[in-house]
Amino acid sequence: MEQRRPDALIRGGGSGLLTGLHEALYEKVMRARIPMSAPGPLRIARLGPLVGYGPNLLAGLRLAATYVDRILKGANPSDLPVEQPKKFELAINLKTKNALGITMPPTLLAGTDGDP
Repeated sequence: MEQRRPDALIRGGGSGLLTGLHEALYEKVMRARIPMSAPGPLRIARLGPLVGYGPNLLAGLRLAATYVDRILKGANPSDLPVEQPKKFELAINLKTKNALGITMPPTLLAGTDGDP
């Protein structure tokens, strides 16, 4: 990262390899003044990335609970439909935005789900 100096960094989700290393990664990215996007909008954006984007976790947990309820009431799991997230959230860390000197259109800022 320091040798190639990327314009930005996108951290994907789903890997347990970075568990516990999030804060160290974000500190390094901020020291290098590289904007970063991360999954998990509000919780992750509070740690330092410029942008957090992802499905609404509470809605996903509620959906999982309905599946558990249906299965406990006798539904065959193979008969239940596979569902994708329906609600996604976007958070922009204004502290990081200002520290990096990044300007953003007001329409983008207005479309966020809150400032972490």
